[in-house]
Amino acid sequence: MPSVEIDAKDPDLKIPDGAELAPPKVLDIKSIVEDLEGTERREDTNTDIKFALQAEVLFGKDSAKLSAVANARIAAIAAEIKKQDAKRVRVFGFTDDLGSSAHGDVLSKQRAQAVHTVLEQQLAAAGITYEIRGYGEQYPIASNSTEEGRKKNRRVEVSFLRAQGS
Repeated sequence: MPSVEIDAKDPDLKIPDGAELAPPKVLDIKSIVEDLEGTERREDTNTDIKFALQAEVLFGKDSAKLSAVANARIAAIAAEIKKQDAKRVRVFGFTDDLGSSAHGDVLSKQRAQAVHTVLEQQLAAAGITYEIRGYGEQYPIASNSTEEGRKKNRRVEVSFLRAQGS
């Protein structure tokens, strides 16, 4: 899309004599869509896509074993990764602040690894490099003072670059 021409001499701009406008730029626009229950969230920017799934959607309580419905959710993410032809995928796990920090670190990494395993099976031979991390209770997206907030913090995020031009 061509940039809009701006007349730096237009008197309506009311800039001081001798001043010049900065070059025009496109701002990064972020779109966030969350389902009504708040269990799934998708963030789109000009450069990347991030899916966040609450742990309860994927796992049982205090478990890293994927539930029966998890594969369908992960398959939808895999389809988007294919569509975007992503070559680098980040899979990050997070927990709430209940329990010990050490336990949260281990559990969040196990959960990220479980999602990675399914993604890797569904995207076999796609030449993708994965970055898998467990952040435990670091980087909450909601308050840990309520159960609703803690649920949002117990999540696995999958992010990757958007294809150029899409």
